[in-house]
Amino acid sequence: MRSLCCSSLLANTLKLYCIKMKFPTQRLYSLSRTVHHLNTPRINPRRLHWNSAARPYSTLKRFPLRTAKPLLWKVEYYPHRNFILARLATRLLKIRYLVLGSAVGGGYTAKKTYDQWKEMMPDLTAYKWIIPDFIWDLDEHINFEKIREMFSDAELAKLLPDFDKVGESLNHLKSLLSPDSAENSTAMKASDTQGFDNNGKQYKKVSDKDKAEQLQEELLRTQLKYQRILERLEKENKELRKQALQKDDKGIHLRKMKKSLIDLYSEVLDILSDYDSNYNTQDHLPRVVVVGDQSAGKTSVLEMIAQARIFPRGSGEMMTRAPVKVTLSEGPHHMAMFKDSSREFDLTKDEDLAALRNEIEIRMRNSVKEGQTVSAETISLNVKGPGLQRMVLVDLPGVISTVTSGMAADTKDIIFSISKAYMQNPNAIILCIQDGSVDAERSIVTDLVSQMDPQGRRTIFVLTKVDLAEKNLASPSRIQQIVEGRLFPMKALGYFAVVTGRGNTNEGIDSIKDYEGEFFQNSKLLKTGMLKAHQVTTKNLSLAVSDCFWKMVRESVEQQADAFKATRFNLETEWKNNYPRLRELDRNELYEKAKNEILDEVISLSQVTPKHWEEILQRKLWERVSTHVIENIYLPAAQSVNSGTFNTTVDIKLKQWTDKQLPHKAVEVAWETLEDEFARFMSEHKGKDHDDIFDKLKHAVKDESIKRHRWNEQAEDSLRVIQHNALEDRSISDKQQWDAAIHFLEETLQTRLRDTESVIRDMVGPDWQERWFYWKSRSPEQHVRNETKTELDRLLKINEEHTAYLANDEVTTVRKNLEAKNVDVDTILIKDTWHQVYRKHFLKKSLNHCNLCRRGFHYYQRHFVDSELECNNVILFWRIQRMLSITANTLRQQLTNTEVRRLEKNVKEVLEDFAEDNAKKIHLLTGRRVQLAEDLKRVREIQEKLEVFIEALHQEK
Repeated sequence: MRSLCCSSLLANTLKLYCIKMKFPTQRLYSLSRTVHHLNTPRINPRRLHWNSAARPYSTLKRFPLRTAKPLLWKVEYYPHRNFILARLATRLLKIRYLVLGSAVGGGYTAKKTYDQWKEMMPDLTAYKWIIPDFIWDLDEHINFEKIREMFSDAELAKLLPDFDKVGESLNHLKSLLSPDSAENSTAMKASDTQGFDNNGKQYKKVSDKDKAEQLQEELLRTQLKYQRILERLEKENKELRKQALQKDDKGIHLRKMKKSLIDLYSEVLDILSDYDSNYNTQDHLPRVVVVGDQSAGKTSVLEMIAQARIFPRGSGEMMTRAPVKVTLSEGPHHMAMFKDSSREFDLTKDEDLAALRNEIEIRMRNSVKEGQTVSAETISLNVKGPGLQRMVLVDLPGVISTVTSGMAADTKDIIFSISKAYMQNPNAIILCIQDGSVDAERSIVTDLVSQMDPQGRRTIFVLTKVDLAEKNLASPSRIQQIVEGRLFPMKALGYFAVVTGRGNTNEGIDSIKDYEGEFFQNSKLLKTGMLKAHQVTTKNLSLAVSDCFWKMVRESVEQQADAFKATRFNLETEWKNNYPRLRELDRNELYEKAKNEILDEVISLSQVTPKHWEEILQRKLWERVSTHVIENIYLPAAQSVNSGTFNTTVDIKLKQWTDKQLPHKAVEVAWETLEDEFARFMSEHKGKDHDDIFDKLKHAVKDESIKRHRWNEQAEDSLRVIQHNALEDRSISDKQQWDAAIHFLEETLQTRLRDTESVIRDMVGPDWQERWFYWKSRSPEQHVRNETKTELDRLLKINEEHTAYLANDEVTTVRKNLEAKNVDVDTILIKDTWHQVYRKHFLKKSLNHCNLCRRGFHYYQRHFVDSELECNNVILFWRIQRMLSITANTLRQQLTNTEVRRLEKNVKEVLEDFAEDNAKKIHLLTGRRVQLAEDLKRVREIQEKLEVFIEALHQEK
């Protein structure tokens, strides 16, 4: 009995002591059991068994509490005496009442103390912004269970993170920032700063300011902790996506690969870019326009978003000379490729990065016209890589305030016009870059952006070089004013602060990211609350810009598709009304049709008959050389006193002519003949099938082909030998050839006589009939010429065998006779008039001699023995005629066998060159019909691609 009382007293005393010292009541119960009698009934709790079966779960929600199985208490009885049972029951009843009373009193005291602490501590729910909003909705967008099912094989399963631990971490993170947990954490934090004296009263250890600083540091530590968790998860997710994309590349899933959503959208923008520049229109599809002052860090921000140093770099000079459209999309490998090229640049290799930067710089300089500094021509670049945010960005030339030496005078205005052209798109997202290391008052771009978007509904402001700003600015609150939108007169959707490196052009992206994270981790701007966590780092900026971009795309793309549908209807209606029987052929299709027609016409040259070629060549060659033959060969030889002198003079002059001039003249004639025939076929009207829209193109192709064509250099050498042999032959075999030579001579002389009479008529003026019937009169010079001609005619009548040259005494006589008539003349005028008068006299005399030579073939066969008749001029013209015939035949063979094929080759080359020159095609194929067909083609293509993109956009979850 004494032992039982002692044990009961000891148990009650220990229980009261433990309540005062905050020991759990279970420990009290265990302690009381230690003094029980050995024969007291034992109570053995059974352990709960963990059910490890897989259940559906979410990584961002708390795991459901397991329903605990009821504890099964097994009471075992041993044979005891009845009085022991009664004493045990009495002791247990006493313990129950003591425990109940202690619990009620202690609970009331604890609640009162908790309420006091709660009133003292601030509300931590306001710090929920530390974790980005997308974290709370992450489980709605990422189905970890689906990812687990996709990678069911053992090899890829090793790459998966521990989803149970991830879920626990995120649930714990969510619970920390929930209102209830905030209160609990506040109470726990308050318990660290509160103490108790010996009487149980509270006393304050630290000030409110110290508590606030401690809470701020604790929040920053918590933020950084979970930021690292998120980065680790993103890295693991990036690796998994890379593995999945590589599997698709290797054909593991054996499904047809389709273009990504962003690639479809980028194609639409490329087509629209060409359409806008050609037809002076402006589309309203969204893209991210990167604008800023020169050297503000625009290109560096874009490189951080693209995760590669892809742009040319310089220090203080203009590097971006043309807009660069960069399409970012996901892919298994980090690579870049231009729109008009198939070369892929591996962005993980330094040599490929250097080659890409060099290629961009070359394209920029080639796009700049002579005398200009910048260009409006867009360079399109696609960048793929794991983890890249899908969007389309356009990097514009930096805005400048002053035109420096070496720049064109209108550089500043052109940059402003290019920037305005991109920003005036109501759906364009303006990424305004401001250099944080310079005074805000020096900014130019903010005023420009505020003009384009005064309400700030589509502007995102980015402050760069924050590390330099924090170091140099005397008042850090100025940075806070900037990122809160209170310093600049512009408004924006969001404000961000980023660091894009230490200024070292050779620094890598990973190094810059580490430096940026380290800076903001230790920055006072973040610790003191001047900057919020979601406003810093280029990672958060990239996420925000991507979200804004796709939101704008979803809101505006269908409206743009409807606009192009209406435009297409209007264009189709115009075509049906104006060209109802013609197919809608655009400029390229029309060019192909014209190309086939031109090639067919070149082939038609080979169908020209040999007789036609020779007739044309012989006629044109004689037209080219007839003057030389008459003036330099026949007339000088005709002044000979005998036949031997005549033939000697002719042979010498023919030899000189053949060696120096005749072959070259013949080749020129052949080439002109080929050109004329080619032009005749090109310009020949085809009746109903003729399309005059091709005339300008055909003419340009003809001229360029002729310009490029070069006759075979060996042709002149072979032609010279043939012509020399033909002129050496003096034998006329029959009367027919003799008559042909006389006819040729007569035609030539008559033609020259008509020309000479025309010249004399112009010299002396109208005759008496024209003066009387047509009221024409002579000028004073013509009157002098007429009087001079009259005196010279008298001289020829006196001596019909006069030579071709006028003696000095004869000139003096003529002048004196004219002076007697009050006509003042000089020697030069007299000789010039004599040349034409004697020429006419000689040609008439030669024609009369031709009539005499018609019956002279018989004397020719006898070599003019015992005959006063000499027909050396007939033999000369027979030699000339035979030479013309043989030369024409030789040239015809060269044309048909060689030169026509070479011309056809030149035409094909010209057509190929023109096909690659869009500006040339636009210049040569013009008119409303062509422009309307081009508009229809572009609008249809844009509408179709927009419909495909919209369908893919709706299918994307």
